[in-house]
Amino acid sequence: MRIGLLTEGGYPYVSGDARLWCDRLVRGLGQHEFDVYALSRSQHQEDEGWIPLPPNVRRVRTAPLWMAEDDEAVLGRRARRRFTECFGELAAVLSGASGGAPAAAKGTYADTSTPEADRFANALYGLAELAREEGGLAGALRSEAAVRTLERACRAPGAHREAREARVPDLLAVAAHLERALRPLSLDWYEDAGLGTVDLCHAASGGPAALPGLLARHFTGVPLLVTEYGVRLRTHYLTAPDAPPAVRSLLAAFHGRLAAEAYARAEIVTSGNTHARRWQERCGADREKLRTVYPGMDARPFAEVGESPECADPDTLVWVGRVEPAKDLVSLLHAFAEIRKQQPKTRLRIVGTPAGSEGTAYLGHCRTLAAQLFPDEAEGPHADGDSPVSFEEIGGPELPAPADAYAAGAVTVLSSVVEGFPINLVEAMLCGRVTVSTDVGAVVEVIGGTGLVVPPRNPRALAEACVALLRDPERRARLGAAARARALELFTVEQNIAAFHRLYLEIVSRAPIRRVVLDEAGAPLPFAVPAEDHVPIRWAAPSPSLVTRDGPSWATGRPVRATTPVPAPEGAR
Repeated sequence: MRIGLLTEGGYPYVSGDARLWCDRLVRGLGQHEFDVYALSRSQHQEDEGWIPLPPNVRRVRTAPLWMAEDDEAVLGRRARRRFTECFGELAAVLSGASGGAPAAAKGTYADTSTPEADRFANALYGLAELAREEGGLAGALRSEAAVRTLERACRAPGAHREAREARVPDLLAVAAHLERALRPLSLDWYEDAGLGTVDLCHAASGGPAALPGLLARHFTGVPLLVTEYGVRLRTHYLTAPDAPPAVRSLLAAFHGRLAAEAYARAEIVTSGNTHARRWQERCGADREKLRTVYPGMDARPFAEVGESPECADPDTLVWVGRVEPAKDLVSLLHAFAEIRKQQPKTRLRIVGTPAGSEGTAYLGHCRTLAAQLFPDEAEGPHADGDSPVSFEEIGGPELPAPADAYAAGAVTVLSSVVEGFPINLVEAMLCGRVTVSTDVGAVVEVIGGTGLVVPPRNPRALAEACVALLRDPERRARLGAAARARALELFTVEQNIAAFHRLYLEIVSRAPIRRVVLDEAGAPLPFAVPAEDHVPIRWAAPSPSLVTRDGPSWATGRPVRATTPVPAPEGAR
């Protein structure tokens, strides 16, 4: 089958989100064709170029989200009226107003009697249809009329208090954000020669990446699969606390409505863990559509260490990750001070690079704290001191690879106060290392019963768990072996690829597209649909009750033009 892979700020670019996962998925499903539709985030990302693509990537189409291309579309009076109507209805839903556009502009796209979700969908697809007819809406979304329409909605009866208090700078900020988020409406990806040719769309994240999938479903009926390893709506809530209340309220409403629309229209919504799955359900996803597909890790680089657990230093703790405040290394250092009181020979190796300028400052603070807590210790008056805490980076002569970092210690520690899916814990488990972790994010789900879990920001509990494992080598070995077995069963690339392959088959079996092939004269092409299309078969899907209703989707669906006439067989003339 042919998959339309939708990405934003990632694959096929050299840097970005979900790049490695997408590459492994495409290469692992070599029996399928992939059309990649990528939205880029910056000029730097585009200048870096693409990673090498496998032969089953049929084509790649890109569009920038960081700049607006001039669509050269000049809207006439009727088109301007439709834009005001649709954008006004969209703004009314975001502000909570009881009505959308002015009374004179009400019509097909401004039915206020429908539920809020339907009002948002009607406005969104109304803008998409207008963009398709007029060749784009970039200019209209950046116009003064858009800002005035947004202001009118915020001042309308029934608007939320935060929206009513929006000032001009707030309105300009919201309008600019909406223009950026709605740029996919103006793309020419939704024709029969674009996303209309694929059997399903797979959005590699929510938000802007899912919007082209929604439009492809709206225009051509292509089914949609949405995958979120990090819930975009949750990310927006966490990264926008410093915005003014009016901006925060309006943008939260927009992203919430867009997420709910993607969840409602998608055939299946997947998450990387149940922590993210609960977020999706709370944001409007139907529980029946939700699936959990764990991220796939390449186990090969960790195989040698995992098969040789005895190589670990029994008196060393290891922390691996990005250095930033959310990792709470301060609590880890205070916990290590308690550990040293009970286990004086213990050492702590902190392995990681700082995340940005904030991470660099935090690393400096942690070095200073370590120097205060653990002044250099010397065995004699003529020996150099040796701190029990070391700060290192992967890539040096002692730790050339991540597996070497985990191999250096008997226990791997995670002290975070905020965490999504803990990749570093999975790597430690693949190395056969027992772990001590704080109870945040998907930590408990990942380690199961193969490690110890303590409350976050509790140095005493963290120290007690580490000491218990340092004093019991048999328990360390038993839990480390169980951790490796669990990681190999649940978190490998192979299980990830197999899970998505089953989901693809499940979707096309129950949501096929019918395409009628036409010849150059516009008449149906004889025998263009193979006889197998009419034979009911059973797909290899997760549920044995899933049976194909209308046959494979590549032989059915929306009318398309044949590029070259195919003569009918002799018996049909």
